[in-house]
Amino acid sequence: MPINIPGDLPAAQVLERENIFVMTSRRALSQDIRPLRILILNLMPMKIVTETQLARLLGNTALQVELDLMAVSDHTPKNTPAEHMLAFYKNFSDVRKDFYDGMIITGAPVELMPFEAVSYWDELCEIMEWSKSHVHSTFHICWGAIAGLYYHYGIPKICLREKMFGVFKHHVSHKRSILFRGFDDFFMVPHSRLATVMKKDIKKIPALKILAESYEAGVYAVSTDKGRQLFITGHSEYDADTLAKEYWRDKKAGLSTKLPRNYFPDDNENLPPVCSWRSSANLLFSNWLNYFVYQQTPYDTHEITGLKI
Repeated sequence: MPINIPGDLPAAQVLERENIFVMTSRRALSQDIRPLRILILNLMPMKIVTETQLARLLGNTALQVELDLMAVSDHTPKNTPAEHMLAFYKNFSDVRKDFYDGMIITGAPVELMPFEAVSYWDELCEIMEWSKSHVHSTFHICWGAIAGLYYHYGIPKICLREKMFGVFKHHVSHKRSILFRGFDDFFMVPHSRLATVMKKDIKKIPALKILAESYEAGVYAVSTDKGRQLFITGHSEYDADTLAKEYWRDKKAGLSTKLPRNYFPDDNENLPPVCSWRSSANLLFSNWLNYFVYQQTPYDTHEITGLKI
């Protein structure tokens, strides 16, 4: 939450230079407050697991959030009960006329497929285009980030020779990024993907800024100048045992997936994994909600239309 101090207090200018959000007394008195409307487009196969992971992070702030769940209509999930989808999920046609303060587009296990070969690609493109005029800030995760960078900016997807699998050390490369305000010099993030985007391709796009990256896992966080589009290549939302479940699932299926790196103690798959990213995950999502959604979104969400990306 912002700190409310008199506008002419000398500390106000100092704090603003340090990217600490300051709300003057005058603005605080006139501020209208309402719940934030957040839409999750859940493309993950285990939808109940993913929606729980994201809701846990979105709920760990002082902000009031109203959550809507959406699924693509051109795909029937195999791992989520139909009654759950009918009870809790909307289709794009249900929300097309609505406006949201924020939206999350999750990853999906289709990384090796050409984008145009994904059964719901056309619908996803329509949703991503719609988000530019109906969502104040869109947070893309993993394949959702790779797909968003391709759709919005033409950045190509690069398939990896080996699955990027494990928990990797990251650093903030754009030091004044408020998305990473409060982060340590290094922080850990889980990755589980078969594709990536290249730093050199992102740097060709003037509208994009690389905020954080990893020497091992590559680019992690990319943003437009106004933060209305954020692209996160890792899975900060993962539970402590998510990578373990993926590893055992792949092993049972006879795949040659290697042990997730920096995950099991002493690389012993029989020991419980240690979660080293929970605090940074909570800070990432709270910073997004606070600085890119709550502090910037119009009180009347209809005013989102026409705002610059």
